[in-house]
Amino acid sequence: MHIRQATINDAKDIAQVSVESWQSTYKGIIAQDILKNLSIKNREQKWRERLQTTNQILLVAESEKDGIVGFINGGIERTNQYDYDAEIYSLYLLKEYQRQKLGHRLVKALAAYLIEAGNNSLMVWVLKDNPSRRFYETYRPEFVDEKLLEELGVKEIAYGWKDLKIFLPA
Repeated sequence: MHIRQATINDAKDIAQVSVESWQSTYKGIIAQDILKNLSIKNREQKWRERLQTTNQILLVAESEKDGIVGFINGGIERTNQYDYDAEIYSLYLLKEYQRQKLGHRLVKALAAYLIEAGNNSLMVWVLKDNPSRRFYETYRPEFVDEKLLEELGVKEIAYGWKDLKIFLPA
C-alpha cells in the first residue's frame, strides 16, 4: 500500500471512494434517499476544485491491485471558532480496506505534513452515530463541540488534540 499526495488525475477515483464509503458507512445513519442519490460525477467536480487549491493537503492510499482505496484531506481549521490550528476535513476508506491500520497511516502522514507547515494542534468533525468515530477515540481526543447538520438530519461531534505529535511514531 502506497500513500502519496493526490493529483488532479485522481479526482474521479477519490470521488468513487467518497461515494462508496458514504453509502457503506452511513447506511442507517443518513437517509437512504440521500445516499442513493450521491453522484460520482458531481463529487468528481468538487474534488477537482479542491485539488486545484493550495490551502489543503489531500493524500491517497493506493494499492497495486485496486488503485485508490482511501484518502484523507485536511488543512487549517476552517471556522476560526476553535483553538486548534488544523483540521481533518475528511477520511474515507473503502469498506474492504477498513480495519487494516490504513486509516492510522493516513492520519500519521497528514499529521507530518501539518507539522511541517507549522501546525501544532488538530481537530476533526465526525457524525455522532458513526461507529467509525471510535477510530479517533483510540487517540484519546478532547471533546470539542457538538452540532446538528440540518441538511442531513444528524448530529456531528468534534474531537481535538492539542499536540499533533501524538500521531507521529515515538
